Amino acid sequence: MIERLEAIKARYEDLNAELMKPEVIANVKKTLELTKEQASLRDAYEIYGAYQKVLTGIEEAKEMVHDPELGEMAREELANLETEKEHLEKEIEIILLPKDPNDGKNVIVEIRGAAGGDEGNIFAGDLYRMYTKYAENEGWKLEELEAEPGEAGGYTQVSFMVKGENVYSRLKYESGAHRVQRVPATETQGRVHTSTATVLVMPEAEELDFELDMNDVRVDITRSSGCGGQGVNTTDSAVRLTHIPTGIVVYSQTERSQIKNKEKAIKILKTRLFDLKTQEREKELGEERRSKIGTGDRSEKIRTYNYPQNRVTDHRIGFTTNTLDRVMEGDLGKIIDALIAEDQARKLRGE
Repeated sequence: MIERLEAIKARYEDLNAELMKPEVIANVKKTLELTKEQASLRDAYEIYGAYQKVLTGIEEAKEMVHDPELGEMAREELANLETEKEHLEKEIEIILLPKDPNDGKNVIVEIRGAAGGDEGNIFAGDLYRMYTKYAENEGWKLEELEAEPGEAGGYTQVSFMVKGENVYSRLKYESGAHRVQRVPATETQGRVHTSTATVLVMPEAEELDFELDMNDVRVDITRSSGCGGQGVNTTDSAVRLTHIPTGIVVYSQTERSQIKNKEKAIKILKTRLFDLKTQEREKELGEERRSKIGTGDRSEKIRTYNYPQNRVTDHRIGFTTNTLDRVMEGDLGKIIDALIAEDQARKLRGE
């Protein structure tokens, strides 16, 4: 453990020196690359500094234990430091676990109404609102990218970007099929119906991750449609991109400017292609990745929202909370913390 921490400390300090060099400062791509690497090491570097201070404190307290005047205070200090040492060692164990390279990234989230027709679309809208509230609670910024409203409310599809610190590290567990059990507003007999909506969380593709060859992309400019306010249908501002090798199609019309819609569409397309590449890599790794929470089968039913019993159950870890009303208002923290804790526990067990 100490050897790994010493190696991290040395690399972190080397990166500090590198980032001060004029030739590196002048190279934006290199600076970004080194800054990202340093950020990935920061937690380990800082906790190792704290751990070293505790070890020094323990040695000093041991020397003072036999002092007639300061012995009692030294023994108390030693006990506190030993407890802190154990606590830090547990934290270090988790910090040194293999990192998901995408954890620090922003995300693009897509929600689609699935089984249940109108009710599935309405539930997709409820999930969108839940994530909007959760993003607000976390101090993240949310930007809508694409939306197809459902006839009875909600969305047949909605996609949005969430920007902030370590967004993917927390939202990556949300990919999968979400199931709702409740009495729809249109139900006259008061019967509980089951509907679903699917959620896909993708780490934003950055320049270093994925280079898009625009020669592989067909660009079509069309007239915006739907309820977008005055003027939305008067200009050819909507952009549709088709990636010819994969057949992936992206459509953007949320902005009045054709240039801005094109920028958004390119960002979504890059992210979808990067996600496709990541999923192909995960499949190649096969069984090794099967136990990973958040990167499994995306059609898997991961969570049930039971309105009559005010209950939310995450099926992957058997976690249940009877606070559905608060969860739908963005209080997702406990569920995500439980998923992270289980993910870390599995890694510590070597699964």
